[in-house]
Amino acid sequence: MLESFKGKRVLITGHTGFKGAWLTRILLNAGAVVCGYSLEPPTEPDLFSVAGLESIQDIRGDVRDLEHLKKIFDDFRPEIVFHLAAQPIVRESYRNPIYTYETNVMGTVNVLECIRLSRSVRSAVIITTDKVYKNNEWLWGYREIEPLDGFDPYSNSKSCADLAVHCYRNSFFKEDGPAVSVARAGNVIGGGDFAIDRIIPDCVRAASKGLTIEVRNPFSTRPYQHVLEPLSAYLLIAEKQWSDRSLSDDYNVGPDEADCLTTGDLVTLFCDKWNESRGLLPEASWKSRTEQNAPHEADFLKLDSTKIKSVLGWQPKWHIYECMEKTVHFYQEYLMDKESVAYEMDREISEFFK
Repeated sequence: MLESFKGKRVLITGHTGFKGAWLTRILLNAGAVVCGYSLEPPTEPDLFSVAGLESIQDIRGDVRDLEHLKKIFDDFRPEIVFHLAAQPIVRESYRNPIYTYETNVMGTVNVLECIRLSRSVRSAVIITTDKVYKNNEWLWGYREIEPLDGFDPYSNSKSCADLAVHCYRNSFFKEDGPAVSVARAGNVIGGGDFAIDRIIPDCVRAASKGLTIEVRNPFSTRPYQHVLEPLSAYLLIAEKQWSDRSLSDDYNVGPDEADCLTTGDLVTLFCDKWNESRGLLPEASWKSRTEQNAPHEADFLKLDSTKIKSVLGWQPKWHIYECMEKTVHFYQEYLMDKESVAYEMDREISEFFK
């Protein structure tokens, strides 16, 4: 699959984020010509910098700035676009809802408008989230036909972004023009995520300091998968619809049933894997810490990914135990040797896409 991106001009919005940095590395290794458009890296440290990815056409910009974004499209002339830029944290969306909506909704509209006006774009994948659906706390996974109505400002802004894609696809891209799809992925884990209020980075920060990991919602169920799983799906969508624009659609990208587990079980697995190979690093343990009057977060959420499996032939590769093993190994190597990041990324990418 990756060979089809060799020599292609690919624009990634949000390339300095966790997923964006991994996607940048994959495409560079595949021989693509990559341009990234993003704000400054959102964390310190950040994967984009420690992996040494500054060799691409690295542009600082805000997706809310249509004029600047359009200039980048005009100058770079991308053939493929991956739109990952977002305000991605649920709890932050409660603190700053206006910024969340501006970035996630109007930022997406600006990207769509640039795609509409572009003469070079042939394939685009807009990344939203599993949280776009109206969550009824069902025991079964949500399908692409379920109502979009996210509860919190982050989830709801992504629902709105999803609807904007539907509008542009129906209004401007139905008969001809670029193929534009939506990919809705669940919670991703993997090495190199340093964000606040994400479970694995929080675990790493606590464990590396010898602190007990505090878990807010140990009984909430989420579809956890390695970061390379959804990225492989995004790449597959972009490749398939390049050749057949009738495949542009909405696609859920989630793990198998066995990989949907409670946050408590996930952290227990993290501690087990961490303690098996910690060497001189402190031992990991966790406890429940329920917050009074905490912002609402979904208790039960998972996706039905039958469509992308049936239509495009995508399948998840690394199940949760292997995923956690690789994630813990990555962080422990990083803590022992900060120069190991690029090597570890290339090793995992090579193994995953072999």
